[in-house]
Amino acid sequence: MNFNRRKFSIMCGFGYLATFLPKSWAQSEVDSYPNKPIRLLCPFAPAGGVDITARTIAQKLTEAWGQPVVVENRPGANGTIAVEIAARAAPDGYTLTMISSSHSVNVTLQTKQPYNLLKDLAPITQATSQPYVLVINPSLPVKNVAELLAYAKSSGRPLTYGSSGIGGFSHLAGGLFGLLTNTNVMHVPYKGGSLAMNDVISGQIDMLFSTILQSHGHIESGRLNPIAVTTLQRSPSLPQVPTMQEAGVKGYEVAGWYGITAPAGVPPAIINKLNKEIVKILKTPAMAERLSTDGSVAVGSAPQEFSQFIRSEVMKWRKVIKELKIQE
Repeated sequence: MNFNRRKFSIMCGFGYLATFLPKSWAQSEVDSYPNKPIRLLCPFAPAGGVDITARTIAQKLTEAWGQPVVVENRPGANGTIAVEIAARAAPDGYTLTMISSSHSVNVTLQTKQPYNLLKDLAPITQATSQPYVLVINPSLPVKNVAELLAYAKSSGRPLTYGSSGIGGFSHLAGGLFGLLTNTNVMHVPYKGGSLAMNDVISGQIDMLFSTILQSHGHIESGRLNPIAVTTLQRSPSLPQVPTMQEAGVKGYEVAGWYGITAPAGVPPAIINKLNKEIVKILKTPAMAERLSTDGSVAVGSAPQEFSQFIRSEVMKWRKVIKELKIQE
């Protein structure tokens, strides 16, 4: 009887210890993370805004943690190749991927995707937000959005606007503008934003929703007139230009953005550790200066905030795409 009681007590003791061992091991993993190189996938080609942001963050993480954070460009298929690789990677925190606002549009436009954006990734943080700017040809007899809308109604023809291609953000920004203002607009797709820009400058089309990086030089030279930015706040790069809502288009908001995610299943403690360090990097003056080159501002949101933001973007653009009847 005493033997059985002793055996029972020993077994209970092992069971009690077992409840703490996994937690200790998990904490040990978090404390030692990272103990080998981290791969940060970039879904787009080198030298673009996403790539520049990824490399800046990777460099600062390397300096902070003493482990290499290597940016690996995997462009193609509208940014899906890199995200698919990340979604299928081991959920250990050593494979991360950048995503952008384009991915929230792809969910609706691409009928078949090799991953589920909302289920197969663990959001870490939204890194940036950047406005588009509505630019018009200086020969157009308007100085602001109100005059542009009045001109559209009196001219008896649709306003023509260019884009870098069907389903891109410059396309969606123009389509949303037409929907919210009940204005007749005609989309003219190009094979790249620079071609659309050239035709606005030459007067072949009326307007373009452009990135600030792409249009800033033409604005400074007077070849384009900026009349509104698409975000809720004015851009530090164009502080004199009002927001679309300030210009009278209620409910209008279009923001390009970049963010960082990991495969679903990465331990929350590691996600939080990544979030804390990346947000610290994003809030530095050096990072703000670097981002300003393409009109971006740092965000640095919590993982749950970023998750909710991605969902809201998917729903928003799904509605716009369906109303505009856009198909790739």
